[in-house]
Parts: sequence; C-alpha cells; structure tokens
Amino acid sequence: MSSPDQSRPVAGILWMLVTGLCFVVVTGVVRHLGTGLPAAQSAFIRFLYGILFLAPTLLPALRRGIEPQVWKLALGRGVLHVAAVILWFFAMARIPVAEVTAIGYLNPIVVTVGAALFLGERLALRRMVAIAVALVGAVIILRPGFREVVPGHLSQLGAATCFGLSYLIAKRLSTLVAPGTIIALLSLMVTVGLAPLAFAVWVPPTWEQLGWLGIVAAFATIGHYTMARAFVAAPLTVTQPVTFLQLVWATLLGWLAFDEAVDPLVLAGGGLIIAAITYMTWREAQLKRRVTTPPPEAAKL
Repeated sequence: MSSPDQSRPVAGILWMLVTGLCFVVVTGVVRHLGTGLPAAQSAFIRFLYGILFLAPTLLPALRRGIEPQVWKLALGRGVLHVAAVILWFFAMARIPVAEVTAIGYLNPIVVTVGAALFLGERLALRRMVAIAVALVGAVIILRPGFREVVPGHLSQLGAATCFGLSYLIAKRLSTLVAPGTIIALLSLMVTVGLAPLAFAVWVPPTWEQLGWLGIVAAFATIGHYTMARAFVAAPLTVTQPVTFLQLVWATLLGWLAFDEAVDPLVLAGGGLIIAAITYMTWREAQLKRRVTTPPPEAAKL
C-alpha cells in the first residue's frame, strides 16, 4: 500500500465514498430495526458478531500477552464506547437518519477540545474558529427554542462526546500496539461491558433481527477497512470533504425508505461542521504539522 506521501487522491476519494455508503447501510438497518430490541441488546449482538469477525486478530494478540498499561487504556476506552454505542442505538431508533449523521460530525470537535484539556495540545486560533463554526452548525441542526429537542437528540450528542473521548484513548493506544489489536480489544471490551446491560433488558430476538444485526456488523467492519485504505491512499485534506456526501445519502435514505422529511437546515448545519473540520485539517497540513483532527468516520460502530 502507498503511504500518504505518495498520495493517490482518486483512490482515496473512492475508498472514502465506499466507506460512507457502508456506514449509511449501517444506520439504515438500525433505523429499520427501530425499537423492537432494547438499545443495549442491539449493540451487544452487533459487537458479538464483531468478535467473531475479529477473532483471527484477537486470539493471536491474547496468546502473545498484553501489557497491563494496554489493558487499562483498553478498559477505559471500552467503558466510553459502551456508553457511546448504547446512546447511538437509542438515538438511531428515534430521530431521523440525517440528524443522527449530522450531529455525529461533532466527534472531531470533541477530540480537539479533549486533546487541549487532557493531552496538553495547544488550542490555536484556527482550532477555536473551527470549534465556533461547528457549534453554530450544531445549533442550526437542533434549533433549540424553535423546535423540540427530544431525548434522541441529547442521546446522539452524548454519543458524539463519548466517541470523541474514546478516540483520544485510541490515539494513545496506537503508540503501544498494532491497529488491528486496538480494534479487536475494543470489540472484546465493549461486548463484555454490554453483556450485563443487555441481559438485564433481554427480549428474545427473532431470526430476522439477528440477521439484520449481522449485516450491521459486516458493513461496519467493511467500512472500517475501506476507511483505513482511504487514509493510506490520500491525506485527510483530500478525503475529509467527501464525508459530507454521507449526510446527503443519509438524507435520501431517510426520505425514500422511512418517509422522513428533507430538512435543508440539517444539511446546512452538517455542512458547516464538515467545513470547519476540513479547514482545521487543511491548516494543520499547511503548517506541516502532524494532523490530529480525526475524520467523523473514526468513531463509527
């Protein structure tokens, strides 16, 4: 595979397009399942499938042994991710697909603020401007005072926050273990963490529901793979703007499959957030610094 220094922008864009389609399929299937299963149970079954998919990576890592420091970081990340996926499944069943997608774009902003608060990274002017613009985008999406902000909106805001903090721990883990091990450990921790919560509210699932959740796990796994290929093929400054198309596809999916009204303000707010993230990433690249701004997809299921 090529490194970002040997940029192949067309390949990077195509891989990111496939990534966006995969994650739209994930959101569409979860939206289709609705509230038939409790959020914790749906998330548990999805990650149980993930354990099966990632077993070839997880088992060798466990046999080699994992340092206590890695276990502690993985445990902390697992706790945050458990909260995030439950909140995400809850939101996905209750608010339009486009709104879940647009609010989820706030994840890199959470990472930027968290890096300044917890990792000592400097909050340069460009970052503060980007954060302000992104928050304006979030207000446009939610419009508090002009329409009801329902629990699903608050749940997705919580999910974006937890996903962002989880990503910060992943950055630390990336200096200690291989990427495949990080993903496999996350699936293990989240599955174990979700188990008691899922069994506390367990509803016997149908074979159809199990099949749909298997599809969720499969497309989520493929999406993470194609996202990694996009990052190898081209820098974030090339692939980042493509993520906005995911909001367009999510809006079309909500309209065509679930009869959800197309809300231009949700598109506008999501566009502002993506523009802010893209600008921040571009400026970091211009200044020849290590790009620390993750793409919104970095926190996907």
